[in-house]
Formats: sequence, structure tokens, C-alpha cells
Amino acid sequence: MESISELSPLSAVSPIDGRYSKQSECLRPYFSEYALIKHRVLVEIKWFEFMIQRGIFTLDSEDDYKQFLEDIIIQFDCAEAEKVKEIEDETKHDVKAVEYYLKDKFDSHEALKKKKEFLHFTCTSEDINNLSYALMLKNAVEEVMLPKLEGLIEKIREKAHEYADIPMMSRTHGQSATPTTVGKELANFVFRVNRQIKVIKEIKPLGKFNGAVGNFNAHVVTFPDIDWEELAQSFVESLGIEYNPYSTQIEPHDSLAQISNAFSLANTILIDFARDMWGYISLAYFKQQTVAGEVGSSTMPHKVNPINFENGEGNLGLANSVFGFFTSKLPISRFQRDLSDSTVMRNIGVAFAYSIGAYTALGRGLARIEVNKETVLEELDSHYELLAEVVQTVMRKYELENPYEKLKEFTRGKTVTQEDFTKFIDSLSLPEDEKEKLLSLTPSKYVGLAGKLAKQV
Repeated sequence: MESISELSPLSAVSPIDGRYSKQSECLRPYFSEYALIKHRVLVEIKWFEFMIQRGIFTLDSEDDYKQFLEDIIIQFDCAEAEKVKEIEDETKHDVKAVEYYLKDKFDSHEALKKKKEFLHFTCTSEDINNLSYALMLKNAVEEVMLPKLEGLIEKIREKAHEYADIPMMSRTHGQSATPTTVGKELANFVFRVNRQIKVIKEIKPLGKFNGAVGNFNAHVVTFPDIDWEELAQSFVESLGIEYNPYSTQIEPHDSLAQISNAFSLANTILIDFARDMWGYISLAYFKQQTVAGEVGSSTMPHKVNPINFENGEGNLGLANSVFGFFTSKLPISRFQRDLSDSTVMRNIGVAFAYSIGAYTALGRGLARIEVNKETVLEELDSHYELLAEVVQTVMRKYELENPYEKLKEFTRGKTVTQEDFTKFIDSLSLPEDEKEKLLSLTPSKYVGLAGKLAKQV
């Protein structure tokens, strides 16, 4: 078998970086190896600066050191990350490689060179790692994931409003049921996912900065007069991360598990949406726009498949399988630390990338659908048994005998025509105005507040 060393969309093992690379590339600044190294550089430098600001140590000269440090962060690119990787090849330790990389940088600055041993001062690797991942996660969720998810929900909302008053037969247990409107059924999903979006926005990634096993052991011996709890909290919060005061060597990832759960539930709701849309298309409630040159089947030329909803469903399932593993695995670490979370944490972007792919596919699917009004109206108005609910309810109002049982005998398992319905209403001992009201109904008019509810979402 031939060997392929060059990475391209055609040679990538994962479709995230292959077939779907254009969809997932927006996550590269947040979850790639380069992104992780860059955030480690950022945290190390910010801690060094913070110690100067709080007087833990001073520089002989403060001339331009801030700009020098800022330039390291700003100018850090993939070429610089490669230098860190070269150091890691020797150290066999990724975080230590960042420390050595920065020490090399400091050698070109007279004041910083003398204080370079304060790089990574009092830190365990996980002090740097957990804050790096927290920043990556926070920024990715706020800047990419939520906008993508909210954009999809806005598209569903637009369809809900557009189709708010188009009646449609409901299907409970897959069988004909009380009418609704197309827009109202879409509005249900808008409301449900928006609740999860609110939950996601309320969950804050946590960060710890308390040393080897979470007790500030070396800190209090080296500088016993410093309030290390306050200092650590202030530093973590200066990065925009919520502080976790209790940890072992690692931050326990509970907040990441919560975020994973929240996205997983949002995705599960969207799986429900994708399956319903697939079903409605199969029932011809929706028709799909054709695209010139597109093929639906290699042998059946007539096919226009709901591929975007199928693709979305598959990618959502993949995303949720990874999110589920994060939730069950990451909050668990043997004693004060084991390394089994390390490789798992490197895959955070995988779950989000599959989610992005799904949101993109579902958005494409929505853009191509159109309600088949003739089909939904024709189906509704050929099933007057759908009015059985309201008739027996009005009969109850006037305390007629056995209303449910009479409607059951009249309609259950039968297709009722308008003529059948009229005869049945005429036979009832109801006030004439109530009879007229019932006779004026058609299944397509019997939609309650569905249109109003769809427009309110």
C-alpha cells in the first residue's frame, strides 16, 4: 500500500479535516494544536506580567518590556509553533517546551533575560493547560458555536413565521390527528433550542491556578507573606475565566461536562427536527428545490433526496457521541491526577466540528424546502374525522349523553367525508347556533391558536 505523507482534504483520515474541512476550518484558531500552543504562550506571558504588576519581582528596567511581550503573542504563528514542537521533540514535554521557547525569546531582551526563571513560576503544567483550554473553549463557544447555532435557529424561526398559517394534519403515533400549522411545528423547535442556548450562555468554563496538587505548597514556602488564594483568583479572573478554588493537580472539567451536556441536548432536539423534516418531505408536505447538475441517485433519475437533513442527523449523532464521552470521562481522574484526560482534551474540537457540519447541512436543507400547500390542504379536507375531538367536546359542554363513545363509534378507524360529518351534526341535540358553528368548520380551519403561537416565537 502506498504511503501518503502530505496532508490535504483528500489525504486526511478524519472527514473533519478532509471532506468537511471548509465547514470546520472556522474552529482551527480555537482547537488546533497550533491554537493550544499559542494559548499556552499567552497564559505563560500573562502570568509573568501579572507577577510584575503585583510586585512578586521587579525588572531592572521596565523599558518597552510590555510591548516586547505583547509582540511575542501577536506575532506567534504556525512557524513559531513549529519551533516549540522542535523543542518538544527533545523535552518530550509540551508545556516545558513552551517555557524553553519563551526563555529563548527573553534572551534577546536585557531586562527580561535576567528574570526568565520567573517564567512558569510556581506552576504545574496543568495550571497553564487548564487555563489555555478554558480560553479556547470560552472563545470558541462565544465567537463560533453560538453564532452558528443561533443562525440556524433564526432560519427555522423565519420558516415558522412564513408558514405560520398553513394548516397541516398532525400525526400522533404516526396516525392522523388534530390539525396544526406548519409554522407552529417549526416554532416548537425554535423554542426548545433557544432554551438550551440560554443554558449554554450561563455556563462558564472554570480555571484553577493552585500548583502541583491544588494546595499552593511551594507558593507559601517561597513567599509566605503573599495571599496566594487571592492572587490566583485575581489572575484567573483577569483572563476572563471563572475561578475554581478547589482542585487536585487538574481542574476537574465539570464545567466542560456541563457545556457538553448542554450542546448535546440542543443537538438531540435538532436530531428530532431533522427526522421530522425528513418525514414531512417523505409525506410530500414539503417539496425540495432542484439544483441544475445535481444527482439524487446513480440509477433513479427522478430522485431528490433529503440529503441535508440526513447529513445533519448523522453529524449530530457523531457530535453527541463525543460530547457524551466527555461528560462521562473528563470529570473522573484517579487520585490527584492521571493522564487519561490529556488525549481526550485534545479532541474537544471534534465534537464541535461535527456540530458545525450539522448546523451547516440543516441550514442548507431549510433553504431548499417549500411547503406543498396543495398536498397538505387536500389531505386535511378529506379527513373530517379530525373534527371528532371538537364535536365531542362541544357535546360535553351541553351535557349530552356519552359524547366520546358516540364519536368513537362514528369515526374510529374510518375516513369521514364532509357529507358524513354534516349528517352526524344534524342528528345531535345541540342548539342551532352550535350546529352552525360546527358545520362551518373544516379540518383546515380547525387549527386553534397555532398560527398565533408560530408568530410569537
